[in-house]
Amino acid sequence: MADALATLTSGAAEIVPRDGLRAKLELGRPLRVKLGIDPNRPDLHLGHSVVLRTLRRFQDLGHTAVLIIGDFTGRVGDPSGRSETRTLLSAEEMEANARSYFEQAGHVLDLATAEVRHNAEWLGAMDMEELVRLASAATVAQMLDRDDFRSRHRDGQPISIVEFLYPLFQAMDSVQVRADVEIGGTDQTFNLLLGREIQRAYGLEPQVVLTTPLLEGTDGVRKMSKSFDNYVGLTEPSNDMFGKVMRVPDELVARYMRLVTGIDAAEADRVQAGLSDGTLAAVEQKRRLAREIVDLYHGGGAGAAAEERFDRVHRDRELPQDVGEAPIPASAVEEGKIWLPRLLVALGRATSNGEARRLIEQGGVRLDGAVVADPGREFEPGELTGRVLQVGRRWFGRLV
Repeated sequence: MADALATLTSGAAEIVPRDGLRAKLELGRPLRVKLGIDPNRPDLHLGHSVVLRTLRRFQDLGHTAVLIIGDFTGRVGDPSGRSETRTLLSAEEMEANARSYFEQAGHVLDLATAEVRHNAEWLGAMDMEELVRLASAATVAQMLDRDDFRSRHRDGQPISIVEFLYPLFQAMDSVQVRADVEIGGTDQTFNLLLGREIQRAYGLEPQVVLTTPLLEGTDGVRKMSKSFDNYVGLTEPSNDMFGKVMRVPDELVARYMRLVTGIDAAEADRVQAGLSDGTLAAVEQKRRLAREIVDLYHGGGAGAAAEERFDRVHRDRELPQDVGEAPIPASAVEEGKIWLPRLLVALGRATSNGEARRLIEQGGVRLDGAVVADPGREFEPGELTGRVLQVGRRWFGRLV
């Protein structure tokens, strides 16, 4: 019991009630552990893996992972942490995002043993009488106790009635699947706790709430998000993944080890202590972290291969051996000449000619390892064919 409890709570931010999980485990049966998924975006990153890895630990100990696909709630939009009302998604967008989510979540979870439910099954079928019963189980005062709702109300920002309904809908999911435990990030605390109240109102034993920390991105400041471009995607190429992890601030290395790798908590604590007193070198521990993460998502040995390529490119300033082909788009050729900024835009390496010029002027573009200094130079197609174009530190393409 003690070992299982320690495993399941490793890295948890909060458990409500404090001894609730122990009591649930003492029931002596597989627990139903719920994770709600609103697939508003198709891409998953290491920040998402924190809660997914927590759910996987329950699976490994024989408990049932209950995945709720928010094909109804996702169209409403979770207001957690929002300063404005979300744009509603179409059913088609939700379905496409859900497919992408499962493909990526399968890198962490055992989807073959998971119970997958769609909440449109019950929420979409609710009649007005059922909706009124659900709404009567909570108060406006409760809703305005949420930090995001309270601040928006204070600042005169609109809050739609639909947003008030969202946490009630999420709570109804817990009623329908008879969740013993619900897990989520700390930004979901209010919603998860409300689930306990609604279960009680429907005559059920309340679920235990287990929250996980929000992972800081590679900038070390804001939570990991694709919007902030501080993310490490779960399905990114191994070389890109390694390079991004190497940008993680030194002070977050042990935290990443604890939250997103298989390195146990005691070892992460040892690393933290060693980094603090100077007995361990931060760069070596960061390399270890990057290898561990790449191996998790690309298989054993992939981390070492990515590290070798990283050193060849960044330390030894050599060209990588596995450069893929980059066909020169016809749109990059005008009057038989190729202007490099136009080529970068055509290859998707810059969004405009102006941005491409700035990349070149800042020394961020190379041909066969040599910096291109003149953004105005034009090339004959034959001058570029077969040469390796490098943009930034991580993108390489052999022009054909």
